[in-house]
Parts: sequence; structure tokens; C-alpha cells
Amino acid sequence: MNITGKIIALFDIHEVNEKFKKREFVIEYAENPSYPEVIKLEFIQDKCTLLDPFKLGDQVTVEFNLKGRKWTDRNGKDIYFNTLQAWKIDETGSATQDTGNIPAQTEEPEWLSNSQENDDLPF
Repeated sequence: MNITGKIIALFDIHEVNEKFKKREFVIEYAENPSYPEVIKLEFIQDKCTLLDPFKLGDQVTVEFNLKGRKWTDRNGKDIYFNTLQAWKIDETGSATQDTGNIPAQTEEPEWLSNSQENDDLPF
């Protein structure tokens, strides 16, 4: 899975114990700009340093896995957790996103125009 958005929070590496560490960050995801979502993701272990070159406001694309687990407390009650575990992050830039060899489309293609003078379609 991936998501593109703006970094709005970066946290320090948190060492849970001597064998496990994580680093969380938050991006603002605006599929609908009127209602942006804030999404917290995390890197774990040796991936924590992948956030080092990034700063607040950077536009990024994050590759992540959706993780879920069950934990049973002392009273026998089951509790469920979800985690968005990132494994790759790339800067997308605000105006120049890499689109490969596909040219940017800045205006309507000629074949979509309303001109009917060259229309040889039978319908």
C-alpha cells in the first residue's frame, strides 16, 4: 500500500526495549482537500533512520504494510491494535512529481474537443 501527503509531525526514535525501536511520523493526506486526514505511520528497527533527511512540510510518498494484532490483558479481555508500518519513503515534491516517460497534460487533448467537423464516427 502507499499514500502521498505532507509531513506534519516527526518524532524521535523510541526504544521500546533493547531489541525493539520505532519512529513515528504523521502525514496530512488530502484525497479531498476540504477534509484532509492526518495519518500516523511508523518505521521500525533499522528503517527508523529513513526519516532523517526529511523535514516538516515535505511532500512524500510512503510505502507501508497494514499490521494488526490481538493482545489479551490480565483480565482476559482481548484488545486489538492496528499499525501502519512504513518500509519506504520518497520525496514527491510539491510541483514536480516524477511521472516516468508520460508527458504532463496541461490542456484538453485535441480528440476530446467539441469540434464535429472531422467527426467520422457513425454515432
